[in-house]
Amino acid sequence: MRIEIELKQEIDNSYQIYIEPLKKLHIDSKVAIITNTTVKKLHIDYLLQRLEAVEVKVIELEDGERYKNIQSILSILDNLFENHFNRSSKIIAFGGGVVGDMSGFAAAIFQRGIEFIQIPTTLLSQVDASVGGKTGINSKYGKNLIGAFHQPKAVYIDSHFLQTLPRREFNAGVAEMIKMAVTFDAEFFNWLESVDLTDKKSVQDAVASSVRIKASVVAKDEKEMGIRAALNYGHTFGHVVEREGNFEKFLHGEAVSIGIIMANRLSVALGKLTHKEESRIRTLLERYSLPTLYHIDDIEKFYEAFFLDKKSGDNSITFILASNIGSVEIVKDIEKSTVIDALKSYNALGAK
Repeated sequence: MRIEIELKQEIDNSYQIYIEPLKKLHIDSKVAIITNTTVKKLHIDYLLQRLEAVEVKVIELEDGERYKNIQSILSILDNLFENHFNRSSKIIAFGGGVVGDMSGFAAAIFQRGIEFIQIPTTLLSQVDASVGGKTGINSKYGKNLIGAFHQPKAVYIDSHFLQTLPRREFNAGVAEMIKMAVTFDAEFFNWLESVDLTDKKSVQDAVASSVRIKASVVAKDEKEMGIRAALNYGHTFGHVVEREGNFEKFLHGEAVSIGIIMANRLSVALGKLTHKEESRIRTLLERYSLPTLYHIDDIEKFYEAFFLDKKSGDNSITFILASNIGSVEIVKDIEKSTVIDALKSYNALGAK
């Protein structure tokens, strides 16, 4: 006997991204604002003055990547249950990428899914993490290995929040901009080389360009079954760097910067990227004081950690490699010896 359950349907997950000063938000339900200690102190009044809702609850988390774990998710869920939130309630993710990822994951699993809104407060979250519906937490095995795709209902990007952003956090966001330019838009990369992103108008234009790229890619591949994986350029290597530092030594964008240089060493070895292009990318990263050198103590162990990457299969590693500035390839089945040699070549950069 066979019984079929027909679930064929089309779901419209479209939403708007507003890049402008935050306007009045009217929400006809209970709202939980999930934020961290730093953002709450600096900006909660700014948001509350612009928010109207049936009831507002502020849930405050500790600040830092090391708190992006299941304990924080359970704390969020406990708060929602204790304050009688339900399926019609909404969550506002108010913070950087860590807050956004955890808020979205909590929204995805609370009573099997409620709506959430992204209001990113860091440059990195404005240009990347808040757009696309990737949510999740870290585990001892790696970064973002537990999570769900859960699209926000809207994203509000307000440059006001960047005024209090520490320079190191700002630079970490620039790494994600450079990542998008290298992989998808050579003209954007050329422009980044010509401007100073500490200029307010330039950074606003760069945010808009980055979001357009990200939105275009997500629209083509929401669940990362193909081209969206290219947005992980620098991440396969960078995630291992983050884990080796216990998610504390480097900011995410800093680890991505290191990962980009590692990936480029492999691209050069495979003849996909020229030495001149490799140098241009490194120069632009270093202009914003982003780290490019990192000593791999155990290259064999570093290589084995790639198999924990979400893009990798049972017996193969997927690498995202730049093939000229402005284009990217998703490459599988590269010989282990080739990758090991590229990592050795990378280590040698620090010895020069």
